[in-house]
Amino acid sequence: MPLIAAPVVAPPETGEPPAGGGGGIILPELGRATVTYYDPTGVAWPLTTRALGWTTLAEGVSGLGAAPYELTTDARPRGGARLRHVQAQPRSIVWPLRVFGNTHMEFVTRWRVLATAFTRTLREGPGVLEIARPDGTRRQIAVFYEQGFEGQGSRGTGWISDTAVMSLFCEDPYWVDPVPLTVHREQGVGLDFLAPYPSVSSSQVLGATTVMNPGDTVMWPEWTITGPASLVVFTREDTGESFTLDPNAPEVGHGNLLAGEQVTVRTDPPQVRYQDGENWVGALDWPTAVLWGLDPGTTPITFQLDGSGPGSAVDMVFNPRYETA
Repeated sequence: MPLIAAPVVAPPETGEPPAGGGGGIILPELGRATVTYYDPTGVAWPLTTRALGWTTLAEGVSGLGAAPYELTTDARPRGGARLRHVQAQPRSIVWPLRVFGNTHMEFVTRWRVLATAFTRTLREGPGVLEIARPDGTRRQIAVFYEQGFEGQGSRGTGWISDTAVMSLFCEDPYWVDPVPLTVHREQGVGLDFLAPYPSVSSSQVLGATTVMNPGDTVMWPEWTITGPASLVVFTREDTGESFTLDPNAPEVGHGNLLAGEQVTVRTDPPQVRYQDGENWVGALDWPTAVLWGLDPGTTPITFQLDGSGPGSAVDMVFNPRYETA
């Protein structure tokens, strides 16, 4: 999903915005939060700042809790059922947005630009809904407009105010921390053991390390390998799952990675790219390769680089994923 930081949109120039209201609302079961929607172009639309001419009606918000799941079961011969598989399902978020203005045209202009900001997700790709907490932490989810920007259609609405009760469709039901976590391992620079005095330098890009996933569900990291290196092996020690990147594989035909050359491996969806964008998926040790993810909590892993030297490095980057906002 896109992880976005963008300038805040200004209210449409149709007169002075209405007075009153600060940022933040009390969301059902989640407490106080400030909410921002980022449209597909990256423009930020605060949804809890009344002074802009629109605000969220907290009592109608839903769909921010744990992800929905589909359970597959097998009947037991003597009654009951055995759980065979659990599959997370897309979620739907209901978001009521009250829009108003001092004049009819001020209201209409705001209504139109907000409708466009949401419906353009159906043409240009997902927007992002962000929930920010008083401690500065944020969680985001990619959304598509589904329905609901029609207004109430009742007496007194549609002149200087109305409410859109939107349904937002989320392909991935999990919330994502937009601040990535990084694990970096780099080859030490060799030193002469006797000059100017006895010393030992680390040559370890490699070896064992423990990675902490603070999220609620499996996360799928992205790896960047920086040469020199002739072979790279990534192993999850608790399961034995591993994959190997071989720049000398016939499908690639590149030869050893030279100093500063980089290859990026994505685990979900699987993708391997050399620094110029060339497809290097053939450099993996198929069919035995397993592009493993990290479960919540700590996971022991090992990086192994053959042919490493000064500047060799491995970087693992991931964004924790959560059940709730």
